[in-house]
Amino acid sequence: MSLTWKQSFRNFETYLRLEKSLSDNSIEAYTSDILKLEKYFIDNGKDISPSGVLYADLKDFLAWYGENNTNTRTQSRVLSGIRAFFRFLLIEGEIEENPASLIESPKIGLKLPEVLSIKEIDMIVDAIDLSKPEGHRNKAIIETLYGCGLRVSELVNLRLTDIHIAEEFVIVTGKGNKQRLVPISGKALKEIGIYKQDRNRLPVIRDQNVLFLNRRGSHLTRAMIFTIIKDLAAKAGIRKNISPHTFRHSFATHMIEAGADLRAVQEMLGHESILTTEIYTHIDRSFLRDTLIMFHPRA
Repeated sequence: MSLTWKQSFRNFETYLRLEKSLSDNSIEAYTSDILKLEKYFIDNGKDISPSGVLYADLKDFLAWYGENNTNTRTQSRVLSGIRAFFRFLLIEGEIEENPASLIESPKIGLKLPEVLSIKEIDMIVDAIDLSKPEGHRNKAIIETLYGCGLRVSELVNLRLTDIHIAEEFVIVTGKGNKQRLVPISGKALKEIGIYKQDRNRLPVIRDQNVLFLNRRGSHLTRAMIFTIIKDLAAKAGIRKNISPHTFRHSFATHMIEAGADLRAVQEMLGHESILTTEIYTHIDRSFLRDTLIMFHPRA
């Protein structure tokens, strides 16, 4: 008897958590793709179990999904989740052939990330009202995001014991719970030190070891970091569409423009492949030209 969608979904979730050691955010992204596929079959009156899905069914689903979601990156991400699900079913022996193996990914052009100039970052920092209770906390957040090139999930999960002041390093827990050492600037450490004095005055601290807390002494959410940054950008008069990830992009871009080794930047960002880091070499054409003039024997 073939597994139901609910059973397959639950088994897949367990596989991602225990065998692949994925984070909750990654697991949610993968499983939401499978729920979309199941819902498509239900809405279209197709009584198909996971083991009964054919290549043609997936082609129909992706054509339908593409009509409502024209962003090729979104399409590609959904396809990635579906591929992972059917690879899992193949490993488990629930199917004999993978119906997703022949489906091609949509072509994705190179999309360069939005980057802030150093002046714009200073404008955002200057827009922080330090007279407010959360002022020094928000300044420490910006300096840490930009100074260490962190993902927002890495920032909200930073613990007090991750900060090594004497060595000027932080221990960052990235994707797949992989840890890396990242240098932290004296400026960021100074702002964290000032914020910690405010943190210690909170009436209640529910998460004793978590660095950045809300006014109720609880863990800050990713959504709250987005809100803080959007509000500060608006106050600073910056029109760019920015997010917490913009500071990570800006960190990488400014490092490479200043001549930092690509491998070192890869290590600090926690990229598994250097190809991911190389996107930042496309951002500043003048940097590429200067590099050519400086190093090419025919320049």
